[in-house]
Amino acid sequence: MISLLVMTEKTSDVTTGLPVRPRIYELMVRHFGNTTTETKFDGALEENGCGKFADIDRTALQSLRDMGFTHVWLTGVLEQASGTDYPDRPADDADILKGQAGSPYAIKDYFDVCPDYAEVPSRRLVEFRKLLKRCEEIGLRALIDFVPNHVARSYESDVMPTLSFGKHDDTTRFFHRDNNFYYLSHIHPGGGPPLKLPAGDEMGCDGLFAPEAGIGRVTGNNAVTWAPSINDWYETVKLNYGHDYTTGRDTSHLPGPDADLDSVPDTWRKMDAVLEFWQQMGVGGFRVDMAHMIPMEFWRWVIPRVRDRESGAFFMAEAYDGDPAKLTDEDVVVELLKSGFDGVYDGPLYERLQEIYEGPKWANDIDEMVWSMDRLHSMVRYAENHDEVRIANPQHWGGGGANVGRAVSAIVFGIGGGPVMVYNGQEVGEPAIGAEGFSGDDGRSSIFDYGVLPRLAKWVNGKKFDGGQLTTAEFELREWYGRLVRLCGEPALERGWFYGLNHANIENRDFGRLALDKTSGHWLYAFLRSERRPSGQTFLVVVNLNTTKAMSGVRVRIPEHAMQWLSLRQETVTFRDRLAEEWEAEAERSELPVEGLALPAMAPCSAMFLELG
Repeated sequence: MISLLVMTEKTSDVTTGLPVRPRIYELMVRHFGNTTTETKFDGALEENGCGKFADIDRTALQSLRDMGFTHVWLTGVLEQASGTDYPDRPADDADILKGQAGSPYAIKDYFDVCPDYAEVPSRRLVEFRKLLKRCEEIGLRALIDFVPNHVARSYESDVMPTLSFGKHDDTTRFFHRDNNFYYLSHIHPGGGPPLKLPAGDEMGCDGLFAPEAGIGRVTGNNAVTWAPSINDWYETVKLNYGHDYTTGRDTSHLPGPDADLDSVPDTWRKMDAVLEFWQQMGVGGFRVDMAHMIPMEFWRWVIPRVRDRESGAFFMAEAYDGDPAKLTDEDVVVELLKSGFDGVYDGPLYERLQEIYEGPKWANDIDEMVWSMDRLHSMVRYAENHDEVRIANPQHWGGGGANVGRAVSAIVFGIGGGPVMVYNGQEVGEPAIGAEGFSGDDGRSSIFDYGVLPRLAKWVNGKKFDGGQLTTAEFELREWYGRLVRLCGEPALERGWFYGLNHANIENRDFGRLALDKTSGHWLYAFLRSERRPSGQTFLVVVNLNTTKAMSGVRVRIPEHAMQWLSLRQETVTFRDRLAEEWEAEAERSELPVEGLALPAMAPCSAMFLELG
């Protein structure tokens, strides 16, 4: 199987005119600067600590820039419903919270930031603006979350009170074009009012939320019920974009991309104001939460407006085509890219790699994912993010430990030219072992609780940000991620074409075949990335995904078709590893299709990025 695809060019470097590949560091502010050494299960902020905007100083940001990152996603900064009390912001009802800290995706005010992160909570917007300025000075583009689908049940903007949701809604109707919410009535399941929340047995909860004693609203995950379950997004309320989602996915009745501001649904206008507010403050782009649950017409209208205000504004979508809640019958990734997004989460490739470690897939099955994605170079690729399990967690990814991240990241970062993302702590092998509170022991670093990332805190090292407390293995892992992230800016990996090689090595016994395997390609994956032009750059990437077995005597066949595709005419080809080892070799062109390139022993979960010369 061969897959040949060309990159869709994105933002260009002003000095070269060439496309710049976004390399994103997801920085959860709550965790990043927190160095508390002893934490308590379900502990309060004063017990477990919390990262601050001020912790993300020039030294910290410069270290990320030096690793090769171009963007920093400041995750969870918008003001959220929380159990922590402040003089100008009382704690929220425990019944509408997940964890003491609260979900970063239950937004309480789109125009404000979380007071937890400020040294002086009343000056939190001032402190955040200073952080944005530091990012700009270091050369990092700052992204924040845009959460368009739902808000906290307690949403009330004190920064922009005239733009709060629901103030003028007709609460007697389930749906109205210019309502901001969907309202429950006696015909809906759950036993009628009051709204009955599933946290009633928890300490401090009674299962009720006073503002919804008589008027109930649909949950963020579209649950039309007076009694949402613990598995629903019960702490949030679904926003209405002028379409009754219960009638189906046909949103063609909504305004077009050139509609006047006064003619669009009320929620559209308010959301445009939210985006403009943060643009004016200096935010360079947005990671959009659950973008597929919003009508495509809204994206086609609002993204051009954002880019009219700032042409380089970056939009990254969390979206899943398999979610029945999506608001299009078409492929949601294609529709979002057509609507103006710079990149969309590559959930399918992430899941396929999990299946290699947890069964029953092989490395050969990655090719199937490449063939199925005609937008290979517009996908956001990651081995971790805040929603997913830690790759180093012993309960997941075959229990292979932090080095599994090397193999997985080498593939997802190398395979296409789209944005790449590292989640804070991944680069030092954060394992997320044990329960912190609401989330339980699920292999994730909890986003609902006040807590600390122990390995990341060792790198923070008392705000020195020098890795002074890391073990040698942890320090080397971070150095390795830096080399990989920087390589992603190389021409062939930023904008080059892709050619898969596993198809040419299935019958090759020297392609990492184990004793019981009848064909090759169980644990080895190989491909080419090339500019395909005279003097253009080419990489051969080879990855050993196995967690325990070194691969010795490996030979990678490069078929004649691939060499013609590369316009490779020289009799002798040189290969130099640019990622991990000081290794070089030469091979005769005539030997590559049959005998293949002989590689040194490849350690478990290792990768080689061999530049051809």
